Amino acid sequence: MTTTAPVPGIDGPLGAGLPGATGTELVRGVLAVDAGNSKTDVAIVAADGTVLGTARGDGFVPHLVGPRAAVDGLAPLVALAAERAGLDPGAGRPLVTHTSACLANADLPVEERKLGEEIAGRGWSRTTVVANDVFALLRSGTDEPRGVAVVCGAGINCAGLLPDGRTVRFPALGMITGDWGGGGSLALEVMWHAVRAEDGRGAETALAPAVAGHFGLPTAMAVAEAVHLGALSKERLHELVPVLFRVAGAGDTAAVRLVERQAEEVARLALVALRRLDLLDEPVDVVLGGGVLAAGQQLLLDGVFARLAAGAPKAVPRIATTAPVVGAALLGLDHLAAVGLGGGPHSHERLRAGHAVHRSGQSGTG
Repeated sequence: MTTTAPVPGIDGPLGAGLPGATGTELVRGVLAVDAGNSKTDVAIVAADGTVLGTARGDGFVPHLVGPRAAVDGLAPLVALAAERAGLDPGAGRPLVTHTSACLANADLPVEERKLGEEIAGRGWSRTTVVANDVFALLRSGTDEPRGVAVVCGAGINCAGLLPDGRTVRFPALGMITGDWGGGGSLALEVMWHAVRAEDGRGAETALAPAVAGHFGLPTAMAVAEAVHLGALSKERLHELVPVLFRVAGAGDTAAVRLVERQAEEVARLALVALRRLDLLDEPVDVVLGGGVLAAGQQLLLDGVFARLAAGAPKAVPRIATTAPVVGAALLGLDHLAAVGLGGGPHSHERLRAGHAVHRSGQSGTG
């Protein structure tokens, strides 16, 4: 029988919790940060759930620039959100009670800890918890801190959470840690099948002419050569994900198999996380997010839903529609409630209702 024991070095309490500034905060509330690869959202939220100020900036890449420089990039956004909240970021006091930072590329506990130390040292709050950004997605799609989330965007990741703070997660470092899927993997698989179909090593597939046509080149091999020579940015290969779904929708065997494999990976991550939390036979939310899943491709979603229904019949899959920064804020309000400083269901409702309205009036970084 497969064990449900925690995975050493991975499962454990939510995030890296650290003390921060001393002194009385300007507002009893939460500094919420959802920092993804492509964009960062910051919100200052009062303990009753009122959204006071927000800001948006560029992506968060500590694996490229280091923890200190990455957190330096958060500072202007925190200052802007504070100013919009009517707070003075230069007052020499903590802005808020607690920082809840859900960060991309905080894949291992040691990375969470280093980033947590950097953030706590800025003096923005009296306490700080740093976790991977998949936890923001998870909490944004659930009514309580309980459930599992799978994010499938450029890459793929999964995490699970229980109300007592216990978590399950995966390193999500790519093939080296057993991961497959997301736009990066799918794009390379499309190229693999397309080129092999052209040179005779693989079966015929409509992916080959579709790839060539998308980039306006004569063959898929010409696309590969253009990427290799720098004439075509490798980042543009992500454009092949919609091409894959279009070809799969027409019934192409190779394309359909790739979509089915992605569905299998998404469902497998969710089911393993549910098993490790002893939730396979319990009613529980499974939140699905990231660009690949949020695109609403029915062939993929049907495959995920069918596999979840077979392995965890009481699980309820949900496509994430709420901004992940709301999830980061909810985790922060959960923390305040746990220490008797606010939070609770009414604050959650106010936060969810107020965030969309607030964002519509405060877009951008300046």
